[in-house]
Amino acid sequence: MLNPKPRIPWMNTAYSLIGTQAKRTDMSNRKIMEWAKIAQLDNEYTNDRIAWCGLFVSFCMADNGLPIVESPLWAKSWNTYGKKLSTPEFGAILIFTRNGGGHVSFYVGEGPPGYFKILGGNQAAGHEVCIENHSASSLIGVRWPPGMEKFL
Repeated sequence: MLNPKPRIPWMNTAYSLIGTQAKRTDMSNRKIMEWAKIAQLDNEYTNDRIAWCGLFVSFCMADNGLPIVESPLWAKSWNTYGKKLSTPEFGAILIFTRNGGGHVSFYVGEGPPGYFKILGGNQAAGHEVCIENHSASSLIGVRWPPGMEKFL
């Protein structure tokens, strides 16, 4: 899928990371661990077997000079970030609930009826950065980065 709005900086970062996967060994993917350093989360994020959807969003924000939410590794923490939107826009942060926690990602479009097309980290069977369809029924929040209204 092509990036329809390449001018949105955090989405350029997100798209550039598609295909990044957690390692299925005792060693962590160095690239993912570098994201933790850049986002200043390396004291909390010590290996890529820890859920990393929140780390992915944190890195995309930090890499573009944007602030991150308090406790960013907890997906549902992102539901307090920036500006609340009533409907998703390309590049919006979507927060979902799931059994045992949450999931956070970026909105890239509409999927099949009842689904959003999302770009996120720690998704799919490969625990990777990818675009996938996610059920709209578990959506609990739509947020926009603070001070970035010019991209709406």
